[in-house]
Amino acid sequence: MPSFKIDVSTAVVFVATPPTPKLVSKQTGEIAIDRETGAPLSTVGLLISDEGEGNLYQVTVPNTGIPEGLAPGTPVSVIGLKARDWENTFNGQTRHGISFRAVAITPGV
Repeated sequence: MPSFKIDVSTAVVFVATPPTPKLVSKQTGEIAIDRETGAPLSTVGLLISDEGEGNLYQVTVPNTGIPEGLAPGTPVSVIGLKARDWENTFNGQTRHGISFRAVAITPGV
């Protein structure tokens, strides 16, 4: 499925929740790996506010693109943010949504 770039150049972005490992399976605890770089993946909650509207997004980022000590409330910049729609069927139930992915998160604005 195609992905779409998201322009956050005019947005204010804060860390809402610190990075946590992105799991392939909750049963096994296997951590997801970036197919291009081989780096483990984490999910970071980001509050993105632009044009008077703020939303919380769970963004997947390779661990190599996450600085140490990223804590809630920290202002950050997001590099290479993209959105992609997804759909899967499990046990006869179809689910769908939008996933968010970034190349890196850097401190400061």
